[in-house]
Amino acid sequence: MHDIRAIRDNPEAFDSALARRGLAPLSAHLLAMDEKRRATILASETAQADQNRASKEVGAAKARGDDAEFERLRALVAEKKAEVAQLNTDALAEDEKLRAALAEIPNLPLDEVPSGKDEADNVEIRRWGAPRDFGFAPKEHFDIEGVKPGLDLALAAKLSGSRFMVLKGAVARVHRALAQFMIDTHTTEHGLTECWTPVLVKDEAMYGTGNLPKFAEDSYQTTNGWWLIPTSEVTLTNFAAGEILEGAELPVRMTAHTHCFRSEAGSAGKDTTGILRQHQFEKVEMVTLCKPEDALAEHDRMTACAEAILQKLELPYRTVVLCTGDMGFGSQKTHDIEVWVPGQATYREISSCSTCGTFQARRMNGRFRPEGGGKPEFLATLNGSGLAVGRTLIAVLENGQQEDGSVRLPAALHPWLGGKTQIAADGRLV
Repeated sequence: MHDIRAIRDNPEAFDSALARRGLAPLSAHLLAMDEKRRATILASETAQADQNRASKEVGAAKARGDDAEFERLRALVAEKKAEVAQLNTDALAEDEKLRAALAEIPNLPLDEVPSGKDEADNVEIRRWGAPRDFGFAPKEHFDIEGVKPGLDLALAAKLSGSRFMVLKGAVARVHRALAQFMIDTHTTEHGLTECWTPVLVKDEAMYGTGNLPKFAEDSYQTTNGWWLIPTSEVTLTNFAAGEILEGAELPVRMTAHTHCFRSEAGSAGKDTTGILRQHQFEKVEMVTLCKPEDALAEHDRMTACAEAILQKLELPYRTVVLCTGDMGFGSQKTHDIEVWVPGQATYREISSCSTCGTFQARRMNGRFRPEGGGKPEFLATLNGSGLAVGRTLIAVLENGQQEDGSVRLPAALHPWLGGKTQIAADGRLV
């Protein structure tokens, strides 16, 4: 959510930042709405003052026996009372119109974010690891012999339709081990607090993180009004909704492993084979609540936590800064981490880490009290994947595949697999 006072103070800067997002200027429209809202509030306050003054004069007129003046003033009080009530209703309506308009506008990119239209304009900032020389043509995960017994997409389609998966045996075990490995690493080595949250939330929670109202079609809603979370960013960030945290307690760094649900609206025909793009998937999410001045340092820290998981799993990756045209709705700046997938001979997104500034906190009224006292201020919020479990599974399977159809598993994962080290060509975990 944007601060209308900031737009009032510098409308040119607001429109300039929107232009970097590829959007038309909006400040004049918003300020006209704001002026109408403020004029209505002023008229209500003026009418209220007139009512109060007339109310005091009624008693005086009655005391001196001036019946005509008494009746005139009593009628004026009733008139002003009705006028105040109507103006208050109008002011609330104007306030809601302005709030609704502001809710549809994405966050403004930081100056350091590269300008661009789409992913072709993203800027790579580093790489880690080198793609392996297989000595044979590597396959996609669903074509690896040792994986086939544990990945039943036909059964998933029978049960639920496209973009679902059924995992069995060794593949299911590796998938579960990956999630446990991620959570354990984040909690024991990265200082994140493990949380367990619902996957069904109210409208207010989705609104707070910017998933509503503009992106309702991207998520699933139950018949009784709950929303299935797209990630636990929604639940974890909303821990701060309506709260005032103590500045001395910040930063708050959390992680959660949950099921996630996305309709994948607009992705028809994209990644239809395998398990890269699913309606239901698992993710280990990271969320940080901090002071605004600490947000960029926390952003780098969060990105490093996600990268550390890939390094431990010996998976080559690259990190990019998203350009203004490719950033998410609530982001001020985003790092995407893309893992190497040999079957496609390319890098694919496996984590997206974003700093949102105070944008989400304003929507959910999440604040903190400065340590030296003073008026509560809005928090900064950050979120990132640490990592998407299914996509990490793809990377582990494809990067570890052998010519005979077996899969060597990363050494870091062995303790979570009871000491097992590979998926044999016949699908057994050995």
